[in-house]
Amino acid sequence: MKKALIILDVQRIYTDEDSELSCPKADLTVKNINSLIEKTFELNQLIVLVRHMHKADGKDLGRLYDYTGEPEKDFNFKEGTEEVEFDSRLKRPSGVLEIIKNRYSAFVGTNLFNILKENKIKKVVICGFMTNFCCESTARDALDRDFYVDFVIDATGTPGTDNFGQAKVRNIVAELMDAGFARVMTTKEAILPWEKK
Repeated sequence: MKKALIILDVQRIYTDEDSELSCPKADLTVKNINSLIEKTFELNQLIVLVRHMHKADGKDLGRLYDYTGEPEKDFNFKEGTEEVEFDSRLKRPSGVLEIIKNRYSAFVGTNLFNILKENKIKKVVICGFMTNFCCESTARDALDRDFYVDFVIDATGTPGTDNFGQAKVRNIVAELMDAGFARVMTTKEAILPWEKK
């Protein structure tokens, strides 16, 4: 079965320690993501790097900030800022596809679905940032588009919520995904039997 590794938002907003959305132990998450990239590249499978970015004038924000109750005057993921750049530790092999999104799901408003279909991909492997937003949204969307989904939980990161830290959020998302949206696994489990899956 042909697989694609979809890597979401390994951007400085999540990995820089002084960022408001900094994720705990982001270096370890990036290390796990890089292990997946190395194995996928070695096997000549499709790799798609996704980056979240909004236009400087905010006209493409849609409803993403409505939950705050007021229109956002200043917002994250603004084009041209350092926070939207890929983390410098992220491996980016030659020929890897890169797409930009402005919604939580990497399928919305992008050509990701067409890329996967053109490459005859049947299964997607999801990793990146944030566990409970873009990773989860993309995984759910992928299933609804009839892809098999593997969700590599320790290769995702999140700053957590007001009530739960990263470990708890990962556990909650893993349980929700495993209930019918994806096969949840660790990086080690994803890499070792890759050829057999």
